Amino acid sequence: MSDNVLEAKTDVVLIGAGIMSATLGALLRQLQPDWSITAFERLDAAAAESSDPWNNAGTGHSALCELNYTPAKADGTVDITKAINVNEQFQVSRQFWAYAVDNGILSDPKDFINPIPHVSFVHGAADVKYLRARYDALAGHPLFAGMEYSESPELFSERLPLMAAGRDFSDPVALNWTSTGTDVDFGALTKQLINNVAASGGTVFFGHEVTNLSKQSDGSWIVKVRNRRTGESRKVNAKFVFVGAGGGALHLLQKSGISEAKGFGGFPVSGAFLRCTNPDVIAQHSAKVYGKAAVGAPPMSVPHLDTRVIGGKQGLLFGPYAGWSPKFLKQGGVLDLPKSVKPNNIMSMLGVGATELGLVKYLVGELTQSPRDRIVTLSEFAPNAKLEDWELIVAGQRVQVIRRKGIGGVLEFGTAVVSADDGTIAGLLGASPGASTAVPAMLDVLERCFPKQWTGWQGKLHEMVPSLGTKLSDDQALFDKVWQWSTKSLQLDVTSVAETTAPIEPASV
Repeated sequence: MSDNVLEAKTDVVLIGAGIMSATLGALLRQLQPDWSITAFERLDAAAAESSDPWNNAGTGHSALCELNYTPAKADGTVDITKAINVNEQFQVSRQFWAYAVDNGILSDPKDFINPIPHVSFVHGAADVKYLRARYDALAGHPLFAGMEYSESPELFSERLPLMAAGRDFSDPVALNWTSTGTDVDFGALTKQLINNVAASGGTVFFGHEVTNLSKQSDGSWIVKVRNRRTGESRKVNAKFVFVGAGGGALHLLQKSGISEAKGFGGFPVSGAFLRCTNPDVIAQHSAKVYGKAAVGAPPMSVPHLDTRVIGGKQGLLFGPYAGWSPKFLKQGGVLDLPKSVKPNNIMSMLGVGATELGLVKYLVGELTQSPRDRIVTLSEFAPNAKLEDWELIVAGQRVQVIRRKGIGGVLEFGTAVVSADDGTIAGLLGASPGASTAVPAMLDVLERCFPKQWTGWQGKLHEMVPSLGTKLSDDQALFDKVWQWSTKSLQLDVTSVAETTAPIEPASV
């Protein structure tokens, strides 16, 4: 046991080998190739937790179809502010991936990104009215150009045969359809980025768990790491630490002792999907179709019938079905939640407990569902769904952010970058939209933590992300340019720059 031996020094330590650490490592390799990078992953492979495609609740989030990003206002109009923000972030990720393909950081883009239509689906007169208002708000926006609106059962049946079979169209339906959506396998993407970090001089340790972080007088950090195979411990000195450990990030940020992490708590939510096992059924559907969350359900529970391309093969998921576990990681421990309760966040935790009774009621209802109950939920999307064609799989664990507010706390369904004032450590908390916004999230980390280098990096940063610092919403010409470039580089066989189309005329029902 070498518990007290300092074995190495490194410029950067990345904790976790998921999409966030992989993205940050790849960015730093381009910006500062002379810096040494060491990554530690507690599991035996990259992207084995939340970044794994079968664990990931959403892929290619760009707000094209997710209705929780476009809430209705009291006057019946739709607020598209969050949708625009999420789409802007996804465009940043897309540009970096295109640069990475062009420069050999990533290989065949078909291994991790493929064109898949993104579709919003509703039924019932009230929701049809809402979806038309959503279309009216989005369709004229540069980032959402090309979106279609239809109430036509004939078009519905042509484009979504699995969802049309057995459907009673006397209940009105409506679709927002965007052909330029994508499916992203973040597991494959993460592995390619991690491989690039290692191939370009970085060091990656699998089966190694970071157990403690200690700030030194010179501003550096001692990172204590345990080899999970042998039980041996080592200590590594790092000038900068990034905690990209998914659900494990909160514990490590708490152990770091930085004041910026105080008051934060975490609420773990597990989930499950139905995965189709019948190739004939899978072949009948090729789209990401999102519906509306049930009344009282959290945003992350938005139901979707989701085509995935994983390992070159098309798959089909439906869900999510929420569950609950005190674990902060899918392969975590049952004491994760109680261990996260500290004197500085207990009021935040208690405050959320008092205000989120609706969420608790929702989770209880989900936990009591039988297999046939789940098929009934699926039948809203696919009326002829049969239990024998689907299997239940457990998704990745999500830890939602609890942030201090007043003397209590508030539950947030999003991501939060937490960084020390001196820029020597940062971490990412939260979930959706998560992976899809990995690049802007990690650029945020770089700007916060390396203000002295940030100015000098601008040339390279704009080479990697030409729109950096500019809202594409405000610059149509720049958007057209980067869209065409990224479409070509990522081999996305869709219209380069979609034109705004008139809505398809509703058919009489």
